[in-house]
Amino acid sequence: MQATRPIDGSEPVIAIVDDDPQVRETLSALMHDSGFAAVSCADIDAFHALGDPPPVDLALIDLRLRGESGLTLAIHLRERHEIPIVMLTGVGDEIDKIIGLETGADDYLIKPFNPRELVARIRAVLRRYGHASARAVAPGKRKIVFGEKRIDLDARRLLDGTGEEVPLTNAEYRLLEFLARNPERVVPREELLEALGADTQRYVDRTVDVLILRLRRKIERVPAKPVHLQTRRARGYVFHLAAG
Repeated sequence: MQATRPIDGSEPVIAIVDDDPQVRETLSALMHDSGFAAVSCADIDAFHALGDPPPVDLALIDLRLRGESGLTLAIHLRERHEIPIVMLTGVGDEIDKIIGLETGADDYLIKPFNPRELVARIRAVLRRYGHASARAVAPGKRKIVFGEKRIDLDARRLLDGTGEEVPLTNAEYRLLEFLARNPERVVPREELLEALGADTQRYVDRTVDVLILRLRRKIERVPAKPVHLQTRRARGYVFHLAAG
C-alpha cells in the first residue's frame, strides 16, 4: 500500500484496488493531479489491511483481480460500510451484474477510458454522498442547455436556473445526457438500454420506465405533462431542448 501524499482529511481519499502495478501508479498520479489523495492496493487483502472501517472516501476497484473478483470486495463494502464504489471493467464483462443492486457499485467505466471522464464520474459519485470537497467544482465549458436548466458535461451534473445542482443518480445522468445529445428524434427503448449498458432482455420495461419517471420529476415543471422528455407510444422517447 502506498499513498501518493499525506492523508490529512482535507481532500477525498481514493482507494485504488488493481493488481497491475503500472495501472496503480498511473491512476494514483491521476488522482493526485485531480486534487485527491490515493491509496494503492494490489489485492483485496491489502485493502482490508487499511482498517475497519477503511479510511477512504471512495473505492476504485478493478473487476478482474488476479485470482479473485473485485465484485467480492464491492459486495463486502456495501454490506458493512457506506463507501462509494466505482468499478473498472474490461470489454465483455457482465455490466448489468456490476451496476445491479446485488453488488452495490455506484458506477463503472470500461477500459480503456478517458482519464477526464473517470475523474468526472468520481466527483459525481462523491457529490451524491455529500462530500464537501467534491461539490466545489468549477462550471465546465461544455454544456447543453434546455429550458431553464443546463447539463455541465465536464462535471457530469445538472444545474437549475439559479446554478444549483439537481441531484441525479449515475443512471439518471447518463440517460439525460444521451437524450440531450440526441434531441428532436425518437429514441427506441432498446437504444436507451444499450447506452446504459443494461441487458435488453431482462430490463427493457422496468429500467427505462423507472428512469424516465424519475427524470421527469427532476427536469419537468409538471411531470405529468412533460415538455422536454416526451413519450412516443410504441416507438420510444423524444427529447426537446426548447420548451413548447
